[in-house]
Amino acid sequence: MTGVTASDGPTASARPNGASRRRGRPPRTESAGTRDRILTAAREEFSERGYEKTSVRGIAKAAGVDSALVHHYFGTKEQVFEAAVEVAFAPALKARDTVLDGPFDEVGERMTRMILGLWENPVTRAPLLAIVRSAVNNETAAGVFRRLIASQLLRRIAGQLDLPDAELRAELAAAQLVGIAMIRYVIKVEPLASADPEEIVRRVAPVVQGHLTRR
Repeated sequence: MTGVTASDGPTASARPNGASRRRGRPPRTESAGTRDRILTAAREEFSERGYEKTSVRGIAKAAGVDSALVHHYFGTKEQVFEAAVEVAFAPALKARDTVLDGPFDEVGERMTRMILGLWENPVTRAPLLAIVRSAVNNETAAGVFRRLIASQLLRRIAGQLDLPDAELRAELAAAQLVGIAMIRYVIKVEPLASADPEEIVRRVAPVVQGHLTRR
């Protein structure tokens, strides 16, 4: 008859609380919505506190999870911020292709409408505010935001411009719209803060078009 010797040690099933599971790894029964809940909490924390004052522990507490889960899903605070930025900026990345799809002499209007539309929508405005406020006050956050904007949006637009200085043109167009967004939605300077969005499009779209296509 065979038996278990002392050297065999306890089986995985005998270990209390699933001790065979690597430390920090969430159980298999962990809710599929945990990652999204952490991202939502992260956006709210970054929005309210800014990048510097937000901590992984604070994000975990707001999400109702252990800090180890935040590290498991995302890694460092910078990586959490980058993931939150990508999720918040996803509508812009989806709309990017519609901006490029159509007559090129109207791309300025489409780009203006896309950016203003994201800021006008309360659902997308809140995470955008979190991103902008964090990026303005912290170089690490600014670097994350810069990488995403440059690689995912501006270079794609520049790639469609068969003109000299294509990247500079795309950046000037973006700067025009980011400046308007800062004054209208972040600083809230009147009368721009209360102006009709259609009036803004009418006035600004030709300027954006000029940045992109004027020779």
